[in-house]
Amino acid sequence: MVTGHIFIASSLDGFIARENGDLDWLLKYEGAGEDHGYDAFIQDIDVIIMGRGTYEAVRKMGPWFYTRPVTVLSARLAQQKVPQELQGKVRFSDETPADVMARLSDEGARRAYVDGGAVIRSFLENQLISDMVLTRVPILLGAGRPLFGGASRDVALVHRETRSFPSGLVQSRYEVER
Repeated sequence: MVTGHIFIASSLDGFIARENGDLDWLLKYEGAGEDHGYDAFIQDIDVIIMGRGTYEAVRKMGPWFYTRPVTVLSARLAQQKVPQELQGKVRFSDETPADVMARLSDEGARRAYVDGGAVIRSFLENQLISDMVLTRVPILLGAGRPLFGGASRDVALVHRETRSFPSGLVQSRYEVER
């Protein structure tokens, strides 16, 4: 079975985007000249699974930059055609987390990058995440789209490492306890 992996940043108060989906607060750290490990992480990823909100935010950032196949989980988008420029790169689906993981496994995927707050929460809820890298950005947004919250059960994590960067980012890696 394909395993799910998270690599995400949030504000110190736990938001991954402003309420309108804007990531302006996060983008200023992108050019900080620091290696936060994304390139090494993505090298071992076969596919990316994200929600509609993440997909729409990424589309606003300019040309499509993902080099792995992307499945966007959205009942609304599943009824639409993928834009011409993303054909062969993106698939819209209304599958459940378990069903999309089973299909990707059948297609030969081994490791899936799971991205987007609601999608991450549903994959954690369904015990489909193996590990996560969480980077805390030194900013308090006060409101926005939360990374976690609303879970119906505890998700125990095993801390593996934490490192800090000169920019103030603090990154921790956890494994999901089975």
